[in-house]
Amino acid sequence: MRIQEAIKESIYLKNKILEDPSLVARIEAVVRLITDSLRESGKIHFCGNGGSAADAQHLAAELSGRFYYDRPPLNGEALHCNTSYLTAIGNDYGYEYVYSRLLEGSGKNGDVLVVLSTSGNSENLLEACKVACGKGIKIVAFTGKTGGKMKDWADILLNVPSLDTPRIQEAHILIGHIICELVEIEMFPV
Repeated sequence: MRIQEAIKESIYLKNKILEDPSLVARIEAVVRLITDSLRESGKIHFCGNGGSAADAQHLAAELSGRFYYDRPPLNGEALHCNTSYLTAIGNDYGYEYVYSRLLEGSGKNGDVLVVLSTSGNSENLLEACKVACGKGIKIVAFTGKTGGKMKDWADILLNVPSLDTPRIQEAHILIGHIICELVEIEMFPV
């Protein structure tokens, strides 16, 4: 039955992540990178398209709101939340610039850009990576197995070992939640 198959596929992929010491080490490195940025008054910018945009917004809210416990907000924001801006830039400049133009105006050296893309090849995210690189903004790329073109831009690549979009997105939110939990603990030890 397809229900059981889908659950088994998800569990299988999460076990592959669990058993990959390199990927686990890179997740730990992202926690350090984000924590260091926040401690130096940096901002964590998130972006993605479609389901990955929803995940980007979700993770930004975990930082700027709360995760497990009440604490001061952290400076995390999803770049796609202003629909007037998105449609204006998409119309006037082209959809490939919707994130890069906003990052040009709001990003600064010491910030972190978190891009989520199952393929790693979304043109608007690659444009944002180019701007980030030019401004001294570190790049964390959540992708699928190959990393796509983003692997060439990422300071830290979190490439989930799958080519199946729904399973990749499930793994991205798992990894994102782990990062948010550990950042919260680092920033506000209980």
